[in-house]
Amino acid sequence: MDTTRRTVLAAAAAAGVAATTLGGTAYATSGKRPVKELFGKLADGTKVHRWSLENGGTRLKVLSYGGIVQSLEIPDRHGRYVNVSLGYDTIEAYVAGTTFFGSTIGRYGNRIAKGRFTLDGTVHQLSVNDGVNSLHGGAKGFNTRVWDVEPFASGSDVGLTLHYTSVDGEMGYPGTLRVKVTFTLTARGEWRIDYEATTDKATVVNLTNHTYYNLGGEGSGSVEGHELTLDASRYTPTDATLIPTGELAKVAGTPFDFRSGKAIGDDIRAAHPQLVTAQGFDHNWVLDKGITRRPVHFATLRDRASGRTLKIATDQPGVQFYSGNFLDGTLTGPSGRTYRQGDGLCLETQHFPDSPNHPAFPSTVLRPGDTYRSTTVHTFSTS
Repeated sequence: MDTTRRTVLAAAAAAGVAATTLGGTAYATSGKRPVKELFGKLADGTKVHRWSLENGGTRLKVLSYGGIVQSLEIPDRHGRYVNVSLGYDTIEAYVAGTTFFGSTIGRYGNRIAKGRFTLDGTVHQLSVNDGVNSLHGGAKGFNTRVWDVEPFASGSDVGLTLHYTSVDGEMGYPGTLRVKVTFTLTARGEWRIDYEATTDKATVVNLTNHTYYNLGGEGSGSVEGHELTLDASRYTPTDATLIPTGELAKVAGTPFDFRSGKAIGDDIRAAHPQLVTAQGFDHNWVLDKGITRRPVHFATLRDRASGRTLKIATDQPGVQFYSGNFLDGTLTGPSGRTYRQGDGLCLETQHFPDSPNHPAFPSTVLRPGDTYRSTTVHTFSTS
């Protein structure tokens, strides 16, 4: 055992707290309650707070506005911390932004064709904010709402529980939806997200998180050198407006095959019609595991330069892999550097896009008396 690790473990024991290791480096896991600070104010004077959490070698900062992950810091193989999530350093930038950096997404993650679906014989017209389609809940989705936040420290875990009530008819969705999202940092440095929702009328729900990752650090350049593995044999091709056609296409023999792992940049410029339409990867992969009762590992993302690795587990049937195609150099992150195409990527665990209009897709309907539940777990390591 190296001297630094032995010292940290000994200090933790003397203080009566736990400790863990990440990449051979020891980190105290004190279970301290999250710290709250004022981040800014909205135009109407509403205060937006930032909550800082640290546990097991992972540091997380979350805003009450949009349930946004404003910063996610993990160490490299030498123990050096950087923020590996894209974002902004002012509330004004988040309000003006259209990229959903770090946001909690709802009521419906991803796209619904023409912002319209039929449920129990009734047609519902939603807010349209992506050409002719509705994206991520509409023009004022959950990413624009101020959430109630409750911090907690339970055993060796620390976290935040966020609450929001979406009223009947908000953005065109039926039913009053009561939502609870819990962010937990475990003693092992895992970042866990638990979603829950109930409704008083039949509705559709598809909650996710829209963090953009760059394991080299935000503002450090392209993620095309990151290696990605996805346990998915099929994906859902889209039309010209990025709405699924309904086909579950095989990835074998296409640029969409990440089953054995490869660098993101290996095939991103291939002359494949789906890549041309989306200007890169912006598709839903059909996970081989399907819907599961507990989170199952399906993705590994690795940056060899820093040694950082992210593994993701979920109980959801799909993931939207978005390769940052529409970052255009006009946005500046906390590092003071601009974000260009491919400088970050998203892995959004989800049900499939436009499921309400595709009866063959797994259902996203939630009815009164039932509870929507979903869990995604992010595990970090170094090598």
